[in-house]
Amino acid sequence: MLLPHLGYVLDPVGRALVTGATGFVGGRLARTLADAGTQVRALVRDRGKASDLEGAGAELHEGDVLDADSLRGAGEGVDVAYYLVHGMGRGSDGADFAERERTAARNFARMAADEGVARVVYLGGLGENPDSQHLRSRAETAEIL
Repeated sequence: MLLPHLGYVLDPVGRALVTGATGFVGGRLARTLADAGTQVRALVRDRGKASDLEGAGAELHEGDVLDADSLRGAGEGVDVAYYLVHGMGRGSDGADFAERERTAARNFARMAADEGVARVVYLGGLGENPDSQHLRSRAETAEIL
C-alpha cells in the first residue's frame, strides 16, 4: 500500500498485534496496517471504546498489560507486535509509573515469548535531559522488551 504522506510503501505482514490501539498513535497504526492488508489484532482495555477499530476490520483482544492473565492468547498467530503503551502517573495501587512500566513490559514480553511472537516493535522516546525519569523508564522498558 502506497502511503504518499509518509513517503514509502507499507508491505503488509500476516498478523499484527497493536497495543495502545485506542490511543492516538496506536489507533492510526492499526487502521493503516488494516488498510495495507495486514490482519490486525488490537489489544484494548475497554472493548466499548474500540468499536471503530472493529469496524475497520481489527480483531479485538480485551486485556491490560498490567494483568498478565488477560494477555493470554493476544499473541497467538501474531508475526509482529507493536508496543505503544506508556504510563505517566501513579496507579491505584500506589506504584509509580516506572514500576508500572516495568511490570507491563515484563508481562508483555513474557506473553510474546510464550506465544511465539517473532518481533516486537517499541515506540521509545528521545530527549536531551539525561535525568528525566520518564526517558529512563522508556529506556528500561526497551531493554525488557
